[in-house]
Amino acid sequence: MPTLPWTTPSGDSHHRAPGALVMASRFEMKRWRDVPGFFLASLRVRDQMLKSPGVIGVSLITRPLRRTFFTLSAWSDRSALDAAVAAQPHAATMARFRTRMADSVFTFWETAEPSPPDWADAVRRLDETAV
Repeated sequence: MPTLPWTTPSGDSHHRAPGALVMASRFEMKRWRDVPGFFLASLRVRDQMLKSPGVIGVSLITRPLRRTFFTLSAWSDRSALDAAVAAQPHAATMARFRTRMADSVFTFWETAEPSPPDWADAVRRLDETAV
């Protein structure tokens, strides 16, 4: 499974305050033919997120044979995350692929730890949310 590892933004925008809002998501495409386009769009969105104010870091896992994508990100607060979600290209990507999704699951939690979130914990939380 291709994984883009935990990446923090470059420059002076690094998060310095303790604690973070963590978001994990899982997207499953309905059709195989939408997987390549969604993958390319997810790379553009990843770049956007890394330039967004308040981002602490992001990671992406793709499981193309399962038509499934996972994201994991950490933010200084909910308003920073909401602003990034409303910006381009994320907003256009959501609109373009919304009807092409078989399933979408999101989970959020607060952490006081300065280290990157754990993927195993994120997947467990997504599985619990999806039930």
